[in-house]
Amino acid sequence: MNYLYYGDNLDVLRRHVKDESVDLVYLDPPFNSSQDYNVLFDEKNGTRSKAQIKAFEDTWRWDQFSAEAYQETVEAGGKVADALRAFRTFLRDSDMLAYLSMMAPRLVELRRVLKPTGSIYLHCDPKASHYLKMLMDAVFGPEHFLNEVVWKRTSAHSSAKRYGPIHDTILFYRKTDVGFWRGGHQGYDESYVRQRFSRGGDRPWKDADLTGAGVRYGETGEVWRGFDVTAKGRHWAYPPTELDRLDAEGRIYWPNARGAGPDSESIWTKRRVSPCRTSGPTSRPSTHKLASASATPPRSRRPSLNALFKPPATRATLCWTRSAVAGRP
Repeated sequence: MNYLYYGDNLDVLRRHVKDESVDLVYLDPPFNSSQDYNVLFDEKNGTRSKAQIKAFEDTWRWDQFSAEAYQETVEAGGKVADALRAFRTFLRDSDMLAYLSMMAPRLVELRRVLKPTGSIYLHCDPKASHYLKMLMDAVFGPEHFLNEVVWKRTSAHSSAKRYGPIHDTILFYRKTDVGFWRGGHQGYDESYVRQRFSRGGDRPWKDADLTGAGVRYGETGEVWRGFDVTAKGRHWAYPPTELDRLDAEGRIYWPNARGAGPDSESIWTKRRVSPCRTSGPTSRPSTHKLASASATPPRSRRPSLNALFKPPATRATLCWTRSAVAGRP
């Protein structure tokens, strides 16, 4: 059974989530989007209720509450306290320091509840990503930083005085050196398929060079089927006997394994604006991809923690796949 908690996630973490009980954490804390986030719910007949519950305002200010959060973390000591003190030295009592003071104890608690094999993805935008990276280093250790994933969240954004801001950042950390990683593959871009796999009709394939750079004076430098690769300053990728076997089996020009795609990399593009984009101030990639790559497969159904900063009903989701099928994390 899965649980969805409503309330301050710091309070929920401390009261309801046990040590080392969570495989994977994904969080998307907004910063100064100037939005009020509400809990939306429907009546029994399916109509939208006029009553709405305000969850929080995403407008951070340095005030007494922020100062208390800062002081609590600093008094706890350690590297996180050192990081906050350093932030205050040059950020002063600013809105950004208020935001980081709110984030620090929550990241500490999230590290506590992660299993030794667990990992965490922190989704942020360029306004705060560099500060959050330093804070994450203090909480998890710079040696446990794995990737800064650049997610292209929109195809275009006009801006008169700077480059168009079209990406978000996802910081990927693991708790320990034994963090689980399964990896994965991403689909080929359609234009790449058309360009590189232009042969074969319904089963497209591409030409592959059977030679490599440089001269070899062994078997791979011999003339094969009338082709003298040595004269071209190259050599065969396989010995002639192997080339004969592959040719006899019709495997000289064999298509790549269907469905594998290239390895997943640290720049994630949303190839086009999809019809599945819903209205709202936020968007994020599918957490199914994160879970598939980083979360240990469950042995049985058990409670899980979805450590998010916004109620699900307020989230606008951008599709990850080209099929334009929307799904919530």
